[in-house]
Amino acid sequence: MIRVGITGQAGFVGTHLYNHLGLQPEKYERVPFEDSFFDDIAKLRNFVKHCDVIVHLAAMNRHESEQVIYDTNIRLNRDLIAAMEAENVTPHVLFSSSTQEERDNLYGKSKREGREMIEAWATKTGASFSGLVVPNVYGEFSRPNYNTFIATFAHKLINGEQPTVMVDSDVKLIYVGSLCRFIISQFSEKGVRKVEVPHDFEKKVTEILALFENYKTLYFEQGFIPELKDINEVNLFNTFRSYIEPRCMKLVQHADPRGVFVETIKLGVGGQVSFSTTVSGITRGNHFHTRKIERFTVIKGKAVIELRKIGTCEVCEFHLDGTEPAYVDMPVWYTHNIKNVGEDELYTQFWINEWYNPADGDTYFETV
Repeated sequence: MIRVGITGQAGFVGTHLYNHLGLQPEKYERVPFEDSFFDDIAKLRNFVKHCDVIVHLAAMNRHESEQVIYDTNIRLNRDLIAAMEAENVTPHVLFSSSTQEERDNLYGKSKREGREMIEAWATKTGASFSGLVVPNVYGEFSRPNYNTFIATFAHKLINGEQPTVMVDSDVKLIYVGSLCRFIISQFSEKGVRKVEVPHDFEKKVTEILALFENYKTLYFEQGFIPELKDINEVNLFNTFRSYIEPRCMKLVQHADPRGVFVETIKLGVGGQVSFSTTVSGITRGNHFHTRKIERFTVIKGKAVIELRKIGTCEVCEFHLDGTEPAYVDMPVWYTHNIKNVGEDELYTQFWINEWYNPADGDTYFETV
């Protein structure tokens, strides 16, 4: 069992890394961290002495004063080193630096000097150290106008604003899930190293915006699942839809003397369609996915669908009735279930964007 602590656990990458470690509880014990530990040396010392591995993500990214950014980031590094020295511990420290290391700004300087500070500590003490130089990171739940332009684009489009492209450059991007898997893969490495984290793909800023504008029109406004050419576009689409609050969408019924016809899924991507019947009082689900796109459509009977974002307590609840066909799409990292609350049998149609693979099911059980 490897005991892992994450400074900046509550941040964008920190939250995802914490959740990814939670997918393998037999291998990793998560040592809780709070930002307030940096204001209480006793708590910070208690934290470091319980860790075999520390992923040091805590940093300030934006502030009206670059000097405040620099001073804050340098202080966080000094405090972490001081705590480890006071406890005489040498965990493997993985430091999240940035490709901005080489740029002429104080944020980049703080990341470069921070990496060098902890590298010097590791060399002196014989600890393992991995200085990770990370490309531009994007993914679900990133803060608009703070972490990445991708979050800003999605947030603005969904809220009826038009994003502005200041510089249309080629950007090297890594999905936060890819970054988490890479970080975890480095835990067992030894020695003092600077590591260039590989990017997933490279695109122009305007190409990202064009994809998101298409997602807005097809998915957000019309409910169509757009064509997704590869896993990178799946990740971009899941990122885009993470800024949409969970919702229940009514479907159009086409009725004639023969009965009723309802289109449930219009898509430009493949996958698998299935259906289930559920007897009264029974609940299905109570699991979440980290990449799969999934739609539940109630076509007969009465149901309650519940969703809860992993790591939070708030539950979203939707009541569906087959007499008014409707669907709910399941965001990634939301545990969800469906319960038959009627007296009759419940008929539900399910669509998911990939075939089921028992060796890689991407299904993790957790009660809503």
